[in-house]
Amino acid sequence: MGVDAKDERVPEPDLAGAGRRVAVVCGRFNSHVTLRLLDGVRRGLAACGVAESDSREVWVPGAFEIPLAAMTFAQAGWDAVIGIGCVIRGDTAHFDFVAGQCAEGIQQAGLDTGVPVVFGVLTTEDLDQALARSEEAGGHNVGEESARTAVEMIALLGDIRTT
Repeated sequence: MGVDAKDERVPEPDLAGAGRRVAVVCGRFNSHVTLRLLDGVRRGLAACGVAESDSREVWVPGAFEIPLAAMTFAQAGWDAVIGIGCVIRGDTAHFDFVAGQCAEGIQQAGLDTGVPVVFGVLTTEDLDQALARSEEAGGHNVGEESARTAVEMIALLGDIRTT
């Protein structure tokens, strides 16, 4: 059985996003990739029924700054936050510090606030890998996946909190 194979024992996610408020924090660095991810987020939120008026997009300099803006949105009462960006490995250790701290900060924002904060940041070896993970509609796009994850986690956490 493949990774994407359906199994009746695994419930379908609740992707009903109507009335949900979702913030998107976009890293400006490598914007030629981040813009593709943002298109995916927009498609994913629309497919889940999140109204355009219930989402807000902001830009930060790069992936390292995403966690602080994400935490601020979470603290301000947004239902979920999606962080998108692109860090491509280079010849120095810079990649390791930026990618690792971004991932840790995004996770910490969610844990500290109890709000779903989704890691939609690409951390790739090269530009080709980044482009392969930010394809147009119908292709693989981590932004689109992140939108579905955000809506699913809003519903799941809401369900847990009311039972």
